[in-house]
Amino acid sequence: MIGARATARVAAAIALMTCGTAPAAASPTVDPIPARIDHISAVTPRWLQVFVDSPAMHRVVQIDLLLPKDTVAPRPTVYLLEGVDSLRPDQNDWTAQGGAVPFFDDKDVNVVLPVGGDGSYYTDWQSDDPVLGRQKWETMLTKEIPPLFDRTFGGSGTNAVIGLSMGGQSAVMLAERTGPLYRAVAAYSGCYRTSDPVGQAEMRFVVGTHGGTADNMWGRIDDPDWVAHDVATHAPALRGKLVYLSSGSGLPGPHENSATPDLANTVVSGGALEAAVNECTTEFADRLHRLHIAATVVHTATGTHSWPYWTDQLEASWPSLAAALGV
Repeated sequence: MIGARATARVAAAIALMTCGTAPAAASPTVDPIPARIDHISAVTPRWLQVFVDSPAMHRVVQIDLLLPKDTVAPRPTVYLLEGVDSLRPDQNDWTAQGGAVPFFDDKDVNVVLPVGGDGSYYTDWQSDDPVLGRQKWETMLTKEIPPLFDRTFGGSGTNAVIGLSMGGQSAVMLAERTGPLYRAVAAYSGCYRTSDPVGQAEMRFVVGTHGGTADNMWGRIDDPDWVAHDVATHAPALRGKLVYLSSGSGLPGPHENSATPDLANTVVSGGALEAAVNECTTEFADRLHRLHIAATVVHTATGTHSWPYWTDQLEASWPSLAAALGV
């Protein structure tokens, strides 16, 4: 019956896409055009590729969705943001490398996985980029997707956002900028400054690795948008939310062994990168402590900037996140 329930949910979603509705009464004002589901492709009955026609993005965007076993009652939604580089262009790395499908198999939540956010910081860019195109992720993820997916797939309106590396910074940024939308946020191996020279240089480098121009994101070096998105500056907005931060020391640990793909690069480059984000996490944690904002902060004695450690942290942080979501 599990498969039947999930299949019924897919059928209901498709029905909502294809069935007409009664014309709305005339109104003196024109509402923004809502996002709509263009089509759905089912990887499995509980893993859907939902293609959303996004007015903000001016295109159809793939958003994957994992459904729980029981889809009768409304349930919270967890948003999973990936890092700067995706293994596959048609799949979020949380499913491709992070084990999200088996991990959430027994969890009573919907899981939303945006596809195609490489190098975007999941933010609204000021200008369309010649290489990366139109980037309006914040509007799509925080204004278009929540009501559409809650209505179509049984979301309760209670949300959490989780991210790693670039996505970790983005997760906290979105949690700060959207008021009560997210009840909980978890960030693994992130950096959180955008307005100081070092933080801005790091972000410009990340955007550039995908051929993008960061001036199109938040403007020139002195544009106020860089301060407006600075996670550390706006940390007071996290008060009252469940906050979980983690990072490793950069030293090789239990996941570095003879079976590790590209072991030398993981140890050297991944180790150095994780040591740097460990400092970022310490700095941000200190900022939260000074503001008397509660946060769980985990610094592991080992750990490189690599997927096995982020899957470990997903499991470690889940009890706190689940409690905040009420599941």
